[in-house]
Amino acid sequence: MTEAACTLQGNFKLPALLADGDIIIGGLFPMHYRVLVPELNYTYKPAASACQGFDSRSFRWAQAMRLAIKEINENPNLLPNITLGYKIYDSCATHVAALRATLSVLNGPKEVSSMMCSGASPVKAIIGDSGSSQSIIVSRTLQPFKIPMLQHYIQKVSFTNSLGEKISFDENGDPIASYDVMNWQRGADGKIWFVTVGLYDTSEGAGNELVINEEAIIWNSDQTKVPSSVCTESCPPGTRKGVRRGEPLCCFDCLPCADGEISNQTDSIECIQCPVDFWSNAERTECIPKEIEYLTYDEMGVTLTVIALFGACLTIGVLAVFLHYKNTPMVRVNNSELSFFILLSLALCFLSSIAFIGEPANWSCMFRHTVFSITFSLCISCILGKTVVVLMVFKATQPGSNIMKWFGPIQQRIMISACTSVQIIICAIWLIAMPPFPSKNTKYQSSKIILECDVGSTLAFWCVLGYIGVLACMCFVLAFLARKLPGNFNEAKYITFSMLIFCAVWIAFIPAYVSSPGKYTVAVEIFAILSSSFGLLFCIFAPKCYIILLKPQKNTKQYIMGK
Repeated sequence: MTEAACTLQGNFKLPALLADGDIIIGGLFPMHYRVLVPELNYTYKPAASACQGFDSRSFRWAQAMRLAIKEINENPNLLPNITLGYKIYDSCATHVAALRATLSVLNGPKEVSSMMCSGASPVKAIIGDSGSSQSIIVSRTLQPFKIPMLQHYIQKVSFTNSLGEKISFDENGDPIASYDVMNWQRGADGKIWFVTVGLYDTSEGAGNELVINEEAIIWNSDQTKVPSSVCTESCPPGTRKGVRRGEPLCCFDCLPCADGEISNQTDSIECIQCPVDFWSNAERTECIPKEIEYLTYDEMGVTLTVIALFGACLTIGVLAVFLHYKNTPMVRVNNSELSFFILLSLALCFLSSIAFIGEPANWSCMFRHTVFSITFSLCISCILGKTVVVLMVFKATQPGSNIMKWFGPIQQRIMISACTSVQIIICAIWLIAMPPFPSKNTKYQSSKIILECDVGSTLAFWCVLGYIGVLACMCFVLAFLARKLPGNFNEAKYITFSMLIFCAVWIAFIPAYVSSPGKYTVAVEIFAILSSSFGLLFCIFAPKCYIILLKPQKNTKQYIMGK
């Protein structure tokens, strides 16, 4: 039985760069980039694969390894009394060649036979291969031999080379980045010189890596001032970037933010929408609270208030005149009690308009509409009663007529109460079902919040106005029929004129009310109340006051009855 012997099975005949030493470092570099496969006819031993396509870049890597080992050996301070050697093979950038090169590094260049296997290989580490797939093959081949793979030289070390330069490697084996910042400058002789104007060194720590001497930099066209490197200057706050199609990203338009949007930073890509109760300022840089608008006691509100108070005072003055001359024929004609009711209700109509001025609240929204509708219904009901009295009086003058006993003061009060009660019932249903309430309106102007009284039920609102209109139309028809009755002072024709003005004002009110925005809607409603109230006051009571105060000789029964 023969003894076991270590025998090299063959020589791959790979080109190599070899140097002996106490410690050997292997190197695998793809100095060629393809392999010529030999002919395989299975009749003789195939020739070794030949590498083709020289790669000068990888060859420089191999030379850099040789030079590094040479400098280490020549420096007595690095590895004293130890000499490094190397075995550098060509992996040809292929898997098979990388495996052959790895086995060649482990075995050696010669075919030998020995009765006893030699000790551990002097190769302590292998640098390479550059390709990831080849590196996997190399790593798996070296694993049983406990030889590391190295893709970098050394980890966490720092030394000074022969030129006095400090060389450092981090914990990953990567060299510490250190670069000179160069500036091309044209000299006085017209030649281009490379001038060092700064340094980038990551070993200086975060925030201190880059150091630049700006005064030493010469920019294009021999300028020392830093040129602008953008197509468009920065967009200020209040604008946003608008990309120009077909142009670089640094070319853009600065578009102002839309109403209700802001941008409070330079070069904003988009604008920010303001919250619901806020609006953008003129510069579009911040959101400010929206202006709250309602009919206040400003110039318009004060003017309307003064007119309303003047109308109420004028009405009270007329009432005082009538009370003072209550026993005269001009006051007693056609039931003076109705005249007093009309004057009191007109004074309330004037005062009810003031309730429409001021900040809307729950109580004020309900109060203003109900008081207005009830006082006007009372006023028109009294005028309707007076118109019926005019007709009944002239009917009663006919022989054998006793009609007045069926329409005396009691019946008149009942009729006025009944007509007014209908409006009170409508208002009560309105307030119980869907009462008016304050609301914020932004549909007219997005930049303002218009505080207004929402009527709640639109049907109830127009029913209230419609009922007043029905009473006014009944007054107008009856007064028109009685306008030619005999007598020097026939109130029917004055009631006719007052109803014409009243109906004209409220017919014009409807389109104006619907089309007026914001606080002007309330102003239109107040104007309609005041105009119709003045129309009733002047048309019905001005002729009587004229006779009572300026023509007292006509304040007799004979003059009033006439023919």
